[in-house]
Amino acid sequence: DGSMGKSLVVALAVAIVACIDIVSRARHRSVHFLFACTLGAVLAMGAIALTRTLFEPSAMQNATLMAFAILLLIAGWRLLFGVWEARTKAVVLGTFVFWIALHVLGAETPTQRLAHLIAIGVALIPAVAWCLLFLPYHRERLSRVLVMFFAGMLATLPVLLYDALVHHGTEFQFFYFRIVPESFNSSTQSLVLGQLPGAPTAQSTLLFLSLSFLLVALVEEGCKFWVLRRGGDRFFSSIDDVIEFAIIVAIGFAFAENVTNSGYFLSFVQQYLLAPPHPQWGEFFGNVVGRSILTSMVHIVSTGTAGYFLGRAIFAQQELQEDAARGKSHALLLTVSEAFGFEPKTLAQVLLVVAGLSLAIALHAFSNLLVTLPDALPGSPQTFGALFHLSPGFPFANLSLVILPSLLYVVGGFWMLTWLFEWRENRRERGMRVTVETFVAAQESL
Repeated sequence: DGSMGKSLVVALAVAIVACIDIVSRARHRSVHFLFACTLGAVLAMGAIALTRTLFEPSAMQNATLMAFAILLLIAGWRLLFGVWEARTKAVVLGTFVFWIALHVLGAETPTQRLAHLIAIGVALIPAVAWCLLFLPYHRERLSRVLVMFFAGMLATLPVLLYDALVHHGTEFQFFYFRIVPESFNSSTQSLVLGQLPGAPTAQSTLLFLSLSFLLVALVEEGCKFWVLRRGGDRFFSSIDDVIEFAIIVAIGFAFAENVTNSGYFLSFVQQYLLAPPHPQWGEFFGNVVGRSILTSMVHIVSTGTAGYFLGRAIFAQQELQEDAARGKSHALLLTVSEAFGFEPKTLAQVLLVVAGLSLAIALHAFSNLLVTLPDALPGSPQTFGALFHLSPGFPFANLSLVILPSLLYVVGGFWMLTWLFEWRENRRERGMRVTVETFVAAQESL
């Protein structure tokens, strides 16, 4: 098969580049930048070639070939987040993003390309503003900030790929197992209708929305958590570090989501700037500001919460030792760990990671539910008066329901993150593991 041959050539090229760097790394430190650019470009070209293979009609009929292509994509994805120092990793990720973006823009019509470029330029403004707002709490090197921002952008790729696989009705054959990706909405709807037969009711609608948003939040928060752990593993020296990088990942994710989802900034540009005879700047900026503030803050709060618990998990050993020195015993933790044969540190880390991810998923899903629920309820109430059948003269009767998630996530979320940054225990420097690069011979000092 020609497509498979191309994929093998790409994989061979990656191996050759890695071998060349391994041979020359001790003597030629100047090749680091070239290596990073080359690896990022090769991985991008490989990803493009493999995704083309995935959606070719002839390839889609071969479930085993499709499964092999997915495995190659997973291998390339892991290689993309290799253990290198920050500048090398930033160049690898940035080069990958550049070639993927160039490929997407090159395949569009001039009008679509213009709309996309405008959307990218506009979406960068709130992304930079959010970074500048949170970075002063804990200063970080620019290279590390770029790594985490690019990592957050790339966290959207598994979500986009899964959506494309569902749209094309793709099937995979892993040995004796056949896997058919399905949309979260259809799967959830089938489950709800199976449990609650009959005509849809408010109860079934609420259950359907809740489960759908939980599944979406699970995938998105899981992807962000993975790139945070994989991309910033060697950069963490305090809990504040982990929270900061988690927020940067969330900002990068929100930026990529805004420019890749056809219903967000791209739709705003086409609907309010390009389609009308005269640009409707008021409506355009109103939608952009609303999307940039509320939705971005939902990502920031959810992933920032997961980052806090991840930080505590990473430094669990130090925390347990400090608590023991202060006379705090953690009797329940010690009892459970002894009963199941776990080390107290390992059990604490697992519990903290599970708690952080669960809270992040719940926060993310709850925000989506609050925003969507008014349109799903009978009569589509948009104000508190319409929801609770209040008289027009009643205080707050005309207040929009959107104010509720805005207060919870924008005001409450910002207060919570500020408090976490200022908490003395989170600011304490606890040390950083020394990074030794896999393919590039360099060490990052503390």
